Amino acid sequence: MDLDVVGILIGLFGGLSLFLYGMGQMTDALKQATGKGLRNVLARLTTNRFSGVFSGAFVTTLTQSSSVTTVLLVGFVSAGLMTLQQTVGVIMGANIGSTVTAQIIAFDISRYSLLILAVGFAVSALSRDKRISQYGLMVMGLGMVFFGMGLMSQSTYPLRSYPPFIDLMGKMDNPALGILVGAVFTALVQSSAATTGILIVLISQGVITLEAGIVLAFGANIGTCVTALLASVGKPRQALQVALVHILFNVIGVLIWIPLIGYLAEFVRTISPSYPDLPTAERIAREAPRELANAHTFFNVANTILLIGFVGPLSRLVQRLAPAPPRLEPKLIQPKFIDPVYLGTPDLALQQIRHEIGRIGRRVVDMMEAAPLIVMHGRPDRMEVIVTMAGELEQLYDHIVAYSRELGGKEISESQSHSLQSLLAIGNYLMSAADIVESSFVSMAEEVRENRLEVSPGTRLKLQQLFEAVSLALRLSLMALEEEKIAEAERVIEMKETVDELANQTIDRLGERLLANEPNRIILFRIQNEIVNQTKRIYYLAKRIAKAILSEESNHLSQFKRNSEGEIR
Repeated sequence: MDLDVVGILIGLFGGLSLFLYGMGQMTDALKQATGKGLRNVLARLTTNRFSGVFSGAFVTTLTQSSSVTTVLLVGFVSAGLMTLQQTVGVIMGANIGSTVTAQIIAFDISRYSLLILAVGFAVSALSRDKRISQYGLMVMGLGMVFFGMGLMSQSTYPLRSYPPFIDLMGKMDNPALGILVGAVFTALVQSSAATTGILIVLISQGVITLEAGIVLAFGANIGTCVTALLASVGKPRQALQVALVHILFNVIGVLIWIPLIGYLAEFVRTISPSYPDLPTAERIAREAPRELANAHTFFNVANTILLIGFVGPLSRLVQRLAPAPPRLEPKLIQPKFIDPVYLGTPDLALQQIRHEIGRIGRRVVDMMEAAPLIVMHGRPDRMEVIVTMAGELEQLYDHIVAYSRELGGKEISESQSHSLQSLLAIGNYLMSAADIVESSFVSMAEEVRENRLEVSPGTRLKLQQLFEAVSLALRLSLMALEEEKIAEAERVIEMKETVDELANQTIDRLGERLLANEPNRIILFRIQNEIVNQTKRIYYLAKRIAKAILSEESNHLSQFKRNSEGEIR
């Protein structure tokens, strides 16, 4: 029998390309449409192992890829947002969520794929609501998935009666060979969904048995871990540990089930729909895909139930296999939260920018709290620390601006664009506050030290009270930024009278001291008066931060109201 090998390969890889593109389209559209919900789910990942399983399954169902979820976990652990043990339950849930793809593509609706694609295009093109348009793109992606499946099925149809290929597929019943083939192919295409799609095509044509399909699916479960392993390259050792958790969990699960493949096949045949009245070929085409999808789901759910009690031992084993080196503080500060992996989900990227700006804010508060030691006591050691911190903050802020430019170049909503501008403005206000401490306060402190000026106890007390009030305003504005506490932002604005009163009391005190019969009174008055003015400037920067946060919240409420009114209409 002569085969059109070129035609088969073109149809197979062309269909696979459409399949993968459709999967990507679905993922991107879902993330755009549900990014805020995705962020909220991810925020709850750390509660306990059971909520972690649920969250991992939910997020993976949205992204249609356990690899994407694991890559996100690599980023979270690298940024210190999660511990290794907290990721284990999420990874278990991700494996369950990945089986939803198999359940979807097991439906034989390839004949309607172009209709689905057309409906999705119409919704996307005609809708004025951006979120509905994204759902239209998701439906288009689903249509491409089934259209690609149809192309793969048509192109591989001649193989069902080609003896050499049938003999080769017959060898896939061998667990070692089948697992190796499934793992290598999945690692190459970096999508277990693609492997599952091809397996469903082959099993529906009777080319491979259910047992062989299960073995190859086991291999796909292992091969999908390669994506997370690659994502951990260049990251802290904790990121590698996350990838190893994924690998170990999947490998252990496969090892448990290898002796039970026959029992698993019989079990899913029992629970899956049966069509005994159909001719053999049609019966296989109707029954086998659903049986394989059910085996895939049952395998991952059962593994989670079996191993969820071993979260602690599994994480400790990984920490022994890949121990983290002693943590050394870098000489120059590096971004901790922002990562290119979040750029595909703007709401997540904005949240990471918010956390990174919060890091700047905490450094500025530290600088502000060190300021009294230098302006009133002339401490040279604290001056050096402040100058070093200011240099680090400039580098960190440059990273944030570059990252924000990348995000701004993506397709983001008006609300997301407003949030990005607000965050950049807040970052700019914090950098201005850091510049005041580093430039103005340090230069004044050097003048105090060089002239050996002494600050009276009464003046020191007034200045200290003013510094503490402004430091409090900065801390409250940061709480409003990072924890989204609107009440704290309102408190910062309400502190204006308190800060002005403390500043006026300090100025009055300086006026009284100017008349004292002591040396260098004019120089000291000028320096201390400038300290008061610059400290007030920092407060007004904190107030601008608070107003920016309130403005952003107002924008979110307006956007929510517009969306709600659109849904009602």
